[in-house]
Amino acid sequence: MNSQNPFDFWYAVNNTELITAPSSRLETFGDTIVNYYLVTELMDSIDKVRIREGHLKALKPEIITPQGLGQMDLPDFGSEARKYADWLTENAGDLRILQYGFRVQKQELKEYVISDNIENVLDRVKSEVEAKDDPLSSILRGVEDPWEVCLLKLMVELVQHSASGNIKDIQNRVRVQEQNRVQQIDQAFLDASRNHALINDLAEMLRKNGLWDKYEDRFFALVRASER
Repeated sequence: MNSQNPFDFWYAVNNTELITAPSSRLETFGDTIVNYYLVTELMDSIDKVRIREGHLKALKPEIITPQGLGQMDLPDFGSEARKYADWLTENAGDLRILQYGFRVQKQELKEYVISDNIENVLDRVKSEVEAKDDPLSSILRGVEDPWEVCLLKLMVELVQHSASGNIKDIQNRVRVQEQNRVQQIDQAFLDASRNHALINDLAEMLRKNGLWDKYEDRFFALVRASER
């Protein structure tokens, strides 16, 4: 830890506790809005607790290669959150597999300070959140400075919870799309075998979809058959 800055991002990461996790995982084919409740004790104050409420938005994930993983886009976050994001980009395995379009947008709805023991405050917040029955709500116990890192820590935990399911969803969609494409190509070959005027259209379709090399032999077999 940097002795000149004891409240760096590792301080926040190590002192962030997920009290209540969302019951739903991150969306696979759409953006996800997570409603957060961050509870922190004020520094140098006894029984003073701050509650921050807001939204976090994570864009839909995409399977990418490590080389294609760009920097997280965090326009609303501070410098320590930025440092933590840079560390994640270099070291977090799940984020190398899936890019969650980490333009994590935080919208701070409200914050307020309560005079009470933090355990009592957490119990009250839990009761309030449970009454709302929101599957994408999350309660965090974190730190005052740098509190934004606590929100990124929440998103990392959500990625770890969601990644395997998201990957399966994406792979299943890709598999179905590939099956549909093969069926379309087979139909195009069948149509061209019955109507030779469609051969040029078939060639154009193969080139347009980057499939010429894969189907070249089959195509020229069709051409030869049409010349008999």
